[in-house]
Amino acid sequence: MGFLLRIFSKNGLFVFFIFLQITSIVLIFNKNSMQQSWISGQIAAFNSWVSGSIDEGASYFKLKQINEQLVAQNKDLMVQLYGKNKSKNPQFRKVHDTIGGGQIYTFVDGEIVFNSINRKDNYFTINRGKRDGVRPKMGVMAPGGIAGIVINTTDSYSLVQSILSLNKIKINAALKKSGYFGTLTWRGDDSRTMHLSDVPKYVSLQIGDTIVTDGKSAIFPQGIMVGKISGYEVDSKTGFWDISVELNEKMGNLSKIYVVKNLKKAEVNKIQDTLQATINKEK
Repeated sequence: MGFLLRIFSKNGLFVFFIFLQITSIVLIFNKNSMQQSWISGQIAAFNSWVSGSIDEGASYFKLKQINEQLVAQNKDLMVQLYGKNKSKNPQFRKVHDTIGGGQIYTFVDGEIVFNSINRKDNYFTINRGKRDGVRPKMGVMAPGGIAGIVINTTDSYSLVQSILSLNKIKINAALKKSGYFGTLTWRGDDSRTMHLSDVPKYVSLQIGDTIVTDGKSAIFPQGIMVGKISGYEVDSKTGFWDISVELNEKMGNLSKIYVVKNLKKAEVNKIQDTLQATINKEK
């Protein structure tokens, strides 16, 4: 109390001035409706800004939570589908393909450590090799579709010929709706598009029709997603459809992959070699 009295005695005029200013402001706003309205407007605007900021923050955290839940669900689905968990040691899992005549396939998961898409012949490297059961001529899939074929292996890594390779890879593929099949190749001009040839022009086509593997090779199982028809025209040289296929898998964004092993590959190759020998004799 004594301290306050000493301040007032030394600065009496200043304190009295402040008192008058506060009294004037109170009287003005008590008697002036315009000033009251202005103050109310400012307070309302401030409250609205604070409320909006809180809502935006809540929405952000809610969306983040939803995204994390979707990522977790996707991971669970992949584990269920392929029987794999990234933290576990890789191992092949058997899958019985009753549609394709009882063929048995196994899969092992892995990841891309190097990838290219802007060359005439493209390659990518995966972190799975001989010790994981990977061998040359095995197919490689990604979650969205086919990706390539193994051409070389070391103990821990494998080199894969990308499906984006000019004249080095031909994939047996078919129209999912009708079952008509042809040969899928890349022409080197667009990393998002391959071309399906050898399909007769009397076959009905529509933009958006699905293209899948036809299972007629020893590399990929039947029904693996390839992409959708983005355009088509009759090839003037062959008289067959030239079908543009937009790939379902974005090859420039590969990360997770699955190596495919056909346990009956030797039998399939033996039959194919016999057929080829017969064709050569007839020439």
